[in-house]
Amino acid sequence: MPEKECAQSRGSHTGTRAERFFEMLPAILTWATLVLMVLLSRFLPFWVAVFIILFDTYWLLKTVYLIFHLRATFAEMRRVQKKDWLAALKAGGSARYAADVASVGTGTANGVGAGSLMRPGRPSWADIHHLIILPMYNEPYEVVRDSFARLADVRYPKDRLLVVLALEARAGNGAQETAAKIEEEFADRFGRFLVTTHPADLPGEIPGKGSNEAWAGREAKEKIVDVMGVSYDHVLISVFDIDTQVFPDYFGRLTYVFLTAGGDPVRAIYQPIPFFTNNVFTAPALARIVAFSTTFWQMMQQSQPERLTSFSSQSVPLRTLIDIGFWDRDIVSEDSRVFWQGFLRYHGDFRVEPLFYPVSMDANAAPSFWGTMKNIYKQQRRWAWGAENIPYMLEGFRADPSIPKGKKRYWTFNAIEGFHSWSTNSLMIFALGWLPLWLGGSHFGHSLLAFMLPSITRWIVSLSMIGIVTSAIFAIALLPKKPGGQPFKLGEYVWYFFQWALLPITLIVFGAFPAIEAQTRLAIGGKWRLGFWVTPKSR
Repeated sequence: MPEKECAQSRGSHTGTRAERFFEMLPAILTWATLVLMVLLSRFLPFWVAVFIILFDTYWLLKTVYLIFHLRATFAEMRRVQKKDWLAALKAGGSARYAADVASVGTGTANGVGAGSLMRPGRPSWADIHHLIILPMYNEPYEVVRDSFARLADVRYPKDRLLVVLALEARAGNGAQETAAKIEEEFADRFGRFLVTTHPADLPGEIPGKGSNEAWAGREAKEKIVDVMGVSYDHVLISVFDIDTQVFPDYFGRLTYVFLTAGGDPVRAIYQPIPFFTNNVFTAPALARIVAFSTTFWQMMQQSQPERLTSFSSQSVPLRTLIDIGFWDRDIVSEDSRVFWQGFLRYHGDFRVEPLFYPVSMDANAAPSFWGTMKNIYKQQRRWAWGAENIPYMLEGFRADPSIPKGKKRYWTFNAIEGFHSWSTNSLMIFALGWLPLWLGGSHFGHSLLAFMLPSITRWIVSLSMIGIVTSAIFAIALLPKKPGGQPFKLGEYVWYFFQWALLPITLIVFGAFPAIEAQTRLAIGGKWRLGFWVTPKSR
């Protein structure tokens, strides 16, 4: 699980020549962009200056575009959080409830809106069971207990909740002792409770969350679902990191979307919005900014469901997991890979349904400031390692002619462009504007364009700061209540607002740099491949 424990699995990857090229493709595009930034600034400074102005203008327009999506998701999330979704389920398809649902609406993305109630042929909500898997390594008892306490307090029939605490054998006796305490306190508060222990060093696996989840999922299917005789089509598996705290109506909301979504409900992943606010008041400012930035990106994606893929905490029908063979056991980014497993298994007829409802996790915070910075970098690098899904996706597209070509083109562009933007955009915005002036020579340096370039780019980038201001406002709006219910002081609001001036630093240091490293490691391969790194948790 920690990096040093994964060393034996690095370099074990094999594939076709095409797949090897696809692994190298993100790094090739990134490094080509960075090198061309320098070379063209030296030899074609005029055209680079024009490109800079156009690119900064594009970034300004994209910022405004994303702000609208962020605002739309925020408003929708607030409306969704106000509803009693268990009451909605109990009301079923009654005409009385139709107007109430229409007043909330979750958009056409998940098929809930005026005139769209429980769909014919769908089971009753009372038939749906929720299997909750919480993978654990060696996290402290306090972290685990907090998550189970919140899970035990949800407003949903507890006999429909089937809970699995998924341990790692390599974690040792400490994890077993924590599990024993949790089982003693919480086992009788759910319909079923199971502790699984994933054996170490199984063939074809790397130590990590994906292999643990796959083991726990199969164990739970055999020891809980099959014993109960529940239909696989009526079981939703929610996988949460061990620090994940669910909000009271999560399972009511999840069940409602599952029963009302357009299309085959089994051919979908159901995605909540990740908040990283469990420890937001004790995390350093940079950690808060990185955490909220991740939340905001996921919120923007929820309003663009055609672009949405799975991330972190998620809920997947058991039937889907059986069809795809559960989570891949030999990769790092299993939380996003599972979407592509389903997409390829169902020949493109697969989607992610946004829930517009949050779950809460820890911001990345270590006992020391520099420890926090190191951990944030490693976590971002692990997330950027999701580029390993590109060769999997492209190889799957090559092998399956039944997937519509339009979908292949759409997802190929969006996946590659997304990782390329991750590794290059912030550098282009904050560094490229100066390169022609430094490298373009005296001829360009004395031109009118060279004189005007800093002012033009500064003006455009200043307008783009509307994105930072918007982020600061929404971050304050998403802050949870302070411990003890104490009110916020004016000085705290001022600090939480102006800390967002650090965003350019986080975009480069904790955005571009770890993405470049991850893509470069993937391209080199062999011993440079990343293993799974467990983000340390503490209270």
